[in-house]
Amino acid sequence: MDSYLIHVNGHGDHAPMLDVHLKNTGNTISPGKVKSRKPRWAVRASEMSKKTFNPVRAIVDNMKVEPNPKKAMISLSLGDPTVFGNLPTNDEVTQAVKEVLDSGQYNGYAPSVGYQSCREAVAAYYNCPEAPLKAQDVILTSGCSQAIELALAVLANPGQNILVPRPGFSLYKTLALSMGIEVKLYNLLPEKAWEIDLEHLESLVDEKTACLIVNNPSNPCGSVFSKSHLQEILAVASRQCVPILADEIYGDMVFADCKYEPIATLSTNVPILSCGGLAKRWLVPGWRMGWILIHDRRDIFGNEIRDGLLRLSQRILGPCTIVQGALERILYRTPPEFYHNTLSMLKSNADLCYAALSAIPGLQPVRPAGAMYLMVEIEMEHFPEFENDVEFTERLISEQSVFCLPATCFEYPNFFRVVITVPEEMILEACSRIQEFCEMHYQGAEGAQDLECDK
Repeated sequence: MDSYLIHVNGHGDHAPMLDVHLKNTGNTISPGKVKSRKPRWAVRASEMSKKTFNPVRAIVDNMKVEPNPKKAMISLSLGDPTVFGNLPTNDEVTQAVKEVLDSGQYNGYAPSVGYQSCREAVAAYYNCPEAPLKAQDVILTSGCSQAIELALAVLANPGQNILVPRPGFSLYKTLALSMGIEVKLYNLLPEKAWEIDLEHLESLVDEKTACLIVNNPSNPCGSVFSKSHLQEILAVASRQCVPILADEIYGDMVFADCKYEPIATLSTNVPILSCGGLAKRWLVPGWRMGWILIHDRRDIFGNEIRDGLLRLSQRILGPCTIVQGALERILYRTPPEFYHNTLSMLKSNADLCYAALSAIPGLQPVRPAGAMYLMVEIEMEHFPEFENDVEFTERLISEQSVFCLPATCFEYPNFFRVVITVPEEMILEACSRIQEFCEMHYQGAEGAQDLECDK
């Protein structure tokens, strides 16, 4: 008997598959048994979606606590400077977008890497003798987050690993794991104003290391690396032949007593993809305008990385064209006093917060030098009724209606992060409530020992 499998593709009343056995009886072929398969639904989430995990959301969404109804909620958790309305962007920025919108000239599709004129504007803005840039060195993206995603996707394959700061921005791990890329966490040192533990960093490098992520100024730490420390980081990258993905979204958002050095200006031989955007310095995170700056003076990336970025950018059609049209004016006509006023306010809040929290027994804040954040160590031995920073911050919400992110969200237990963009009076009120909370639960060495014995 000869058997044949006949597939019938169809919809509606057509059978999706017929399994027909034909008997060869010489001159005639007669059909044998006909079997039909009943269709059934089998829709499953992709492996990539299953690997996508945001530790901040996983922790925060599981914090099943209600704020104290007698106290208005003060949220110091969200890194969005627009939330309270006290940090509006400059009129020049909004006017630029209004005029572009009214012109009707930017309603169509743009090249996936951005308009040539806009790339030229970004290149000219960041160009300097130490790190020259041309338009072809700029890829415009939908926010800095997409810039980081494209940079990771072009540098690393599934099965390779990347080096990520601890504590660090959770998105790096979220993106990497969804792509099948391993994450190796290198330590930052709070006692050294969050400098990198260089020995630990270098010990993590192996033949599968695809890139080193350097976040400066830092989220969540508010730290700003010195020129000498950046040179030490570059020396490690150079020795190990590992390219750098520089997350510099908070570039130039540093306080007056500190200086920001773009890492690419300090090296001629380490290839660097620097990611930035409008979100934080211009206070418009929702406008989703970011960029990748390609620094490759030794042609180590070559055409392969550039072509890869072009192809990856073609998966979507680039960032908002309206904002692209306004970009040159935003970069060049935003008045310097706007930046100065923003930083003055942040510095004032940082100083107030640092001073207030430093006076609270059981807390050890680390003084920030820029960005929008401050990290605070919880001396857990003095709060023995709490297992960890997550429990500490949960109770802070339920008792005092103050929400700070537990630093477990950033792979760094027993700290919490404070966002310093809120109005001054809210910072002071929040610190007062944190003090009341700590005084209520603080145990000295003897008290903590007694409580442990009671357990």
